[in-house]
Amino acid sequence: MAKVVRLEPIAQETSVETNGNLLSVLINKDLDVLRECGGRGMCATCHVYVKQGMDALTPINRREQRTLEVITTCETNSRLACQARVLGNGVVVELPPGMYINSLRDIEALIGRRADQDLLHPITGQVLVESGKLITRSTLKQIADTTSFKLGEYFSHTTDA
Repeated sequence: MAKVVRLEPIAQETSVETNGNLLSVLINKDLDVLRECGGRGMCATCHVYVKQGMDALTPINRREQRTLEVITTCETNSRLACQARVLGNGVVVELPPGMYINSLRDIEALIGRRADQDLLHPITGQVLVESGKLITRSTLKQIADTTSFKLGEYFSHTTDA
């Protein structure tokens, strides 16, 4: 039987089959979710905040917990949409503001422009460029010098028992 999930701040409701994950809800609504790790719970690109109905979702597993620990914008109501399966009604999900960046090439194309929204690291969710800030070559060099986009540098174990 289908369950209803509400998405904020876009104020839309959608249904998902029981035991379907929140990621499928986001994809069905054509929301820009990168799924950098392929839905394995190893990146932050499907990070969401559960505003209501945490008890209507499956519990957090070890892999998800390890990933949440490296997300700089993680809160007590954070979940990875690919790992959170819907068991009941009443789930309200808030999408974090900003756009995840896959690589420095994504930012290179924006040099000389102001960021329309926060540009976020794909693993940690760290803000690389704040909304409204001018993107310059020095910004790009600073990001390159301080930021890694390699999954292995953030996780010592890539398998779950």
